[in-house]
Amino acid sequence: MERWDRVGRNAAYGAALALSPYLLIKVSWVVGSLVGVLPIGNGFSLAEWVVLNIVTVGMAAIGIALALALVRPWGMRIPGVLVAFCSWVGSGFLVSVLPFVLFNAFLSVGGDSQGGGDDPAMPVWEGLLVQFSFVGMGLGLAVAVPAYLRRRWPDAFAGRVGDGPRTPPPWAAVVGAAVGLVWLYWAAGGTLGITHPAERNTDGYVLAAAWGFWALAGSAAVWTVARARPAGLPRWIPLVFGWVGSGSLFAWSAWKVPLMLYVAVADPADIMPPENPTVAMVLNLCAVVAGAGMMRTLVRARIRAPESHALPEVVIGLEG
Repeated sequence: MERWDRVGRNAAYGAALALSPYLLIKVSWVVGSLVGVLPIGNGFSLAEWVVLNIVTVGMAAIGIALALALVRPWGMRIPGVLVAFCSWVGSGFLVSVLPFVLFNAFLSVGGDSQGGGDDPAMPVWEGLLVQFSFVGMGLGLAVAVPAYLRRRWPDAFAGRVGDGPRTPPPWAAVVGAAVGLVWLYWAAGGTLGITHPAERNTDGYVLAAAWGFWALAGSAAVWTVARARPAGLPRWIPLVFGWVGSGSLFAWSAWKVPLMLYVAVADPADIMPPENPTVAMVLNLCAVVAGAGMMRTLVRARIRAPESHALPEVVIGLEG
């Protein structure tokens, strides 16, 4: 077994193990709130709190199953489009914000962050376990996903950017870059589109900076692949940035849209997002569309390369 493949397999097992505490904590929140021994989050009714945490329990379970699929033999038999999609979304969620999670874990303990983001006041040990789960899963995916893709589709990242034909400028990259610039503007302290500046905190600034960076990096990577320039650049470099950047745009905004709809409909008195609701909704819908469009551009551009027969299942899944 090659050294890189062995490292990837160990990382996958580590990711599954690291995310297990988060799954157990979320299950305890559901059970504890139902029997009345644990508090519910601010702004939520009991039913809403249980539904939200059941969703995150499901996401954690899928994450653990994904990590195991990246290393176990049965993972090679699952339809490629399913593994690729879950890996893409998982990478977009966690790999893209690893610097923020590390910042939150080591520099903001006891500050204005609350670890899980949707939690009631949690004990310090519980918050640290949540952070450990996010960091461990993110680091594990960062290593295990490319190792899995290399085993399943060995030609996917081979060659150089100039090997394939040039295509028209991708609209998704333009939209993604525009969204990223807005997030960076907010991260730098800009207030246009911000209705309640007093509600902003350090976590919000750092997250906006992370999302903005990956939106711009992913957009630049997709543009590079589509335009086949610079020709000598190894293909895996823009594909990696395009993969994580497009996944970040899609995953985080797809998560935020239903939460914003809930706030708009329920209008809880103790939840007041800083962004203008209309601006935030339009921005995140654009991010979802841009992320999906960027990933489609990456896959289609790779398939157009004359020598390539990589990722056939993904293309069938996206176009069929």
